[in-house]
Amino acid sequence: MRQIPPELVERYENEGWWTRDTLGDLLSRGLKSAPDTEFRIFSDVRPWEGTFADVELVARRLAAGLHKRGVGPGDTVAFQLPNWMEAAAVFWASSFLGAAVVPIVHFYGRKELSYILGEADPKAFVSAERFGNMEFHPDLCADVPIVGVVGQDSFEDLLDDEPFEGVLPADTAGPALLAFTSGTTSNPKGVIHSHRSLGCETRQLAARYPADRGKQLTAAPVGHFIGMVNAFLIPILDGSPINLLDVWNPQRALELMESDALVVGGGATYFMTSLVDHPHFSPERHIPFMKYAGLGGSTVPAAVTRRLADHGIIVFRAYGSTEHPSITSSLVTDPEDKRLYTDGNAAPGVEIRLTDEGEILSRGPDLCAGYTDPALTAKAFDDEGWYHTGDIGVLDDDGYLTITDRKADFIIRGGENISALEVEEVLLALPSVAEAAVVSAPDDRLGEHAAAVLRLHPGYTLPTLGDIRAHFAQAGVAKQKWPEELHEVTDFPRTASGKIQKFLVRKDIAARIGRE
Repeated sequence: MRQIPPELVERYENEGWWTRDTLGDLLSRGLKSAPDTEFRIFSDVRPWEGTFADVELVARRLAAGLHKRGVGPGDTVAFQLPNWMEAAAVFWASSFLGAAVVPIVHFYGRKELSYILGEADPKAFVSAERFGNMEFHPDLCADVPIVGVVGQDSFEDLLDDEPFEGVLPADTAGPALLAFTSGTTSNPKGVIHSHRSLGCETRQLAARYPADRGKQLTAAPVGHFIGMVNAFLIPILDGSPINLLDVWNPQRALELMESDALVVGGGATYFMTSLVDHPHFSPERHIPFMKYAGLGGSTVPAAVTRRLADHGIIVFRAYGSTEHPSITSSLVTDPEDKRLYTDGNAAPGVEIRLTDEGEILSRGPDLCAGYTDPALTAKAFDDEGWYHTGDIGVLDDDGYLTITDRKADFIIRGGENISALEVEEVLLALPSVAEAAVVSAPDDRLGEHAAAVLRLHPGYTLPTLGDIRAHFAQAGVAKQKWPEELHEVTDFPRTASGKIQKFLVRKDIAARIGRE
């Protein structure tokens, strides 16, 4: 974990960004104040309906069972689950015990899961037996004392007859969350959030959401940072209903708007574009449940924001990352040109500045405490507390930021980070590939997707996308990371030292698309 300058600690405490509440305190108080609030799971395989109090009882029985098995402050508890009730129970139970929770995106495969479990070293791991392409791998969990498999008796075996009372004290500067995200490294990066940074982020987001946003439908995976915060923290803070969809299905979402008055309020651009592009979409019937669209988590094309605004949707953009979740954001009351064409201005308590190269540096009370890998922490954070984002941007005269390029080597597909290095390493295992460069390519639905540019060994022809998919499936890599377009070159644009100039590769792909 990084060393936070003492003057920043003092400022964040004096200004009220950091409090003495642990996540367990925040949750316990919020659940007590709104026990009868509805909690619903919309799922073809595991639907569920109840109240906050019903889920809290499961969470407290789980906390009691875990505590008897030695789980407490300073430990970690991992789960790899879809948007199901049990995911909330694991998260809340861990927080009551002062343990750090490790949410794992449910579509991560054997490769990612093996690394995360080894890095996080959890005392408990709760997973699903099978869901979509995900399946439980007991051989990867041999060294984890407790494994609960939702759908089998073992999860029930973890529940004690008597619910756990109260909250165990924990250091608010200590880890509350280990969020693993892809980026510039070949393995997922373990981002550490403290009780105070995650509590601040929750309050920040809750305060900036429109008061009349309605009953939200959350489909972003709860194994992902923003999905987890929106599903399991913000509703507890403001006593709003929790409605989760375990598989994103735009037709189902449109139906729930009409049958249950549920609202879709944004996320990655794909969530909104897949709705308005659906043949069952009707502006008259559905726009009342799409009043706002807060977009972020991936590239936000101006053409998309303009199109949504033309439907009468109030669009606003935000910029952040797992490391620093809320760097900039627009308000729904900001001028339209700021909301549609910039990524907003600095969130309350947050500072941003640009280097001479245009790289965005940020710091604030919701900035993470570092990485599980000390080398990554040392590289990304400086002694003054600034986080070097790896993104390039410009500030206008009013302090509104616009992201123009990415210095860091990753792709953001539908809100999910993809490590270019990881994809390149898999491609280089093919006998035909001499050199590979993976870059982001524009995508009308997802913002970006991975494009692979290959230099082949003599005598070989370019593999087909089918060949590539079979190769990545054999390697156990999550489908979201598979290249979605292929290009062949005889050589790459390079620096004087021979390094591939990826910004030129990206420009060339964008130009090719423009010519098609």
